[in-house]
Amino acid sequence: MEFFVFDQPYLDRLRDGEPATEQHFVSYFGHILTIMLRARFLPAERIEDVRQETFKRVITSLRQGAGVRQPERFGAFVNSVCKNVLRESLREGGRTQALEPGHLEIPDRVVDLERALISQETKEKVREILRELSPRDRDLLRALFLEEKDKDEICRQFGVERQYLRVLLHRAKERFRGSYLASSQAPNGGTARGGTP
Repeated sequence: MEFFVFDQPYLDRLRDGEPATEQHFVSYFGHILTIMLRARFLPAERIEDVRQETFKRVITSLRQGAGVRQPERFGAFVNSVCKNVLRESLREGGRTQALEPGHLEIPDRVVDLERALISQETKEKVREILRELSPRDRDLLRALFLEEKDKDEICRQFGVERQYLRVLLHRAKERFRGSYLASSQAPNGGTARGGTP
């Protein structure tokens, strides 16, 4: 993917609703946000909802004259909006949902069962890979992604500076990714043994 440098004319065109700029914005950030959200193992529906809400809020913010003071920081702004939307989405996920118009329709149990089994297999695979990681990597990934602790809190827990936490997280994620890919490519979906990632 090609890196794009944002400037004030781009933001002005986006604010004014120029179709080509809006299309570029959605295409460019749609790809980036999808990668970021998939890394959290979210369902496809949740990913799409978070992306659309992010796009809406960013454009609303631009049109209200708020949000971005430095055009070159536009990517960071979109990223922070997405993280806020995701946090809200995860918080609301636990609350009671309003009934949809078709809530009385009988669901296709075969599809639901298949989805539940795939989800359960994924959870088991993640647990298995976490067990294989070093205790430090496992605890670090669990604190950040499963318990969703604040990074400053994680720094205190592990006794490291914020800058070094980024290094530890990068290494832990790379080891997890390597193990996950190896287990996905192993025959019958089993975990590939031998050689540390």
